Amino acid sequence: MTDVVDAPTTVKPINHWISGRPYAGQSGRSGPVFNPATGEQTGAVDFATVEEIDKAVQSAKQALPAWRALSLAKRAELFFAIRELFHAKREEIAKHLTLEHGKVLSDAMGEVTRGLEVIEFCCGIPHLLKGGMSEQASTGVDVYSIRQPLGVVAGITPFNFPAMVPMWMWAPALACGNTFVLKPSEKDPSASFYTAELLEEAGVPAGVFNVVNGDKVAVDAILEHPDVAAVSFVGSTPIAKYVYETATANGKRCQALGGAKNHMIVLPDADIDMAADAAVSAAYGSAGERCMAVSLLVAVGDVADPLVEAIKQRIPSVKVGDGMDSSSEMGPLITREHRDKVASYIGADEGATVVVDGRDRANGDGFFLAPTLIDDVKPGMKAYEDEIFGPVLSVTRVSSYDEAVRLVNENPYGNGTAIFTRDGGAARQFQFEVQAGMVGINVPIPVPVAYYSFGGWKASLFGDRHIYGPEGIDFYTRSKVVTSRWPDPATSQIDLGFPQTR
Repeated sequence: MTDVVDAPTTVKPINHWISGRPYAGQSGRSGPVFNPATGEQTGAVDFATVEEIDKAVQSAKQALPAWRALSLAKRAELFFAIRELFHAKREEIAKHLTLEHGKVLSDAMGEVTRGLEVIEFCCGIPHLLKGGMSEQASTGVDVYSIRQPLGVVAGITPFNFPAMVPMWMWAPALACGNTFVLKPSEKDPSASFYTAELLEEAGVPAGVFNVVNGDKVAVDAILEHPDVAAVSFVGSTPIAKYVYETATANGKRCQALGGAKNHMIVLPDADIDMAADAAVSAAYGSAGERCMAVSLLVAVGDVADPLVEAIKQRIPSVKVGDGMDSSSEMGPLITREHRDKVASYIGADEGATVVVDGRDRANGDGFFLAPTLIDDVKPGMKAYEDEIFGPVLSVTRVSSYDEAVRLVNENPYGNGTAIFTRDGGAARQFQFEVQAGMVGINVPIPVPVAYYSFGGWKASLFGDRHIYGPEGIDFYTRSKVVTSRWPDPATSQIDLGFPQTR
């Protein structure tokens, strides 16, 4: 068991997990894993070959019959054990996240907690898989529906939530009776390997859960593999579109969640302090590396000047530092290249005003960029159009509520949005007409609780099912309708006619 105590000082090999044990890659290819707070390479993750992907899929395929046949009662019992073990080990999981992603430990603990909520939801799988029945649909005929697992399914997950997003996938998939192959981000893969160890410790049979690391070679091998029935993906919109098109072209069910450009609208009657606190938390938490981060603040009317000033005053108090330091409130970005890309947006748009420049506080060998605030950002500018995915908050000024809503609805993304107001009528109208999958009313990051489902609209989602919650159960199962008749043996006779409803 690879519990984390202190930050590693040497480069460690990070293997795959196949058939219930570690599997050292044979490709000769690997990728570097860094501690973003120091810039030091701490790991080298194996990159899988097509043959190794097949080995993982075949392992899952062999484990499927016994896992699918396990009773719902025993599966639920096992999920309670999984929940207890992951809860006990939540700090160790969080340390893996901080050391490879860079987010502060408190944020990492929050990520694990939100993932645990989905595991807890799946403990109720006997209830979640209940079907329906119509007795005496016709004379002596009953009709009932059941839900059955798909088979071997796969998840391809992003770097920004290395524990939570996989939990959103593998927990409902396994609870429904599928077996699973996970391809985590090659930038921070250790949490997935640790997850495999914990599931093995909890009693999940070998082959039910597998981890394969890699790059596009691994992704394409999963998308094209004939024995993979479904693929779940979270990442950028261009890759989500590619994953969806490739998976469905190969006959697979697919849910592919893409990028976002989340607007937070602040009306003139809003509580300025509440809105400013929310904007700082939602824009700079996890260094802005989350698809639900607020990256565009839409200030309506006279609220703009005091709101920008309130945010500006709060930014210097955000302590940026190593995520393992308990006093840090924001950590580094995932890689040096990504940090430099995010920094390139600062001051790039003519006509926009850089109110706070995060480059001024970036120092050391880590991949740090401090919170940045840009005012007077307008549609057409790079800071408005692109998903920056970093600690950069842009402010767009508009004169009316209608103009603010139009900006949200005309944006190609539709992941999340929020409105801050004291006016209940305006809030209700907003949730009625805004075109986004998740809406917050005085809540800046409206990630649904585990018994609802997560996902956006428009270019933020490819497929027709959101992730986790009821739609997650639906995605990982398929329905079967059974029509049965049991005639009285004493009077039964052969009837070759077409069934008729009477």
